[in-house]
Amino acid sequence: QVQLVESGGGLVQAGGSLRLSCAASGRTFSSYAMGWFRQAPGKEREFVSTITWSGGSTSYADSVKGRFTISGDNAKNTVYLQMNSLKPEDTAVYYCALRTTRWVEQYTYWGSGTQVIVSS
Repeated sequence: QVQLVESGGGLVQAGGSLRLSCAASGRTFSSYAMGWFRQAPGKEREFVSTITWSGGSTSYADSVKGRFTISGDNAKNTVYLQMNSLKPEDTAVYYCALRTTRWVEQYTYWGSGTQVIVSS
């Protein structure tokens, strides 16, 4: 099937930047869209951003709009999340996910997550 591996997380001061990467392997040809989600301590998982490979449409949660940018590199089967102007409330485990088709609105495959900690 599909395997997703996130990287790029770490500890950063408020106002700093990080770039997360998600490398996909396996049946990458089945990828319709990929996205980033996050889960902060004690909170539910929330949507962060998605990118649709066909057309390159992107979407963002209001909380990150204007600060985060999602992009993809088909040659490397990798999606990125550039995070700027980080805030302490961005602290969370960030998960990469893959949606296989436009007909089913769910993300089927998930990575194990990468930790992002933003200090004040």
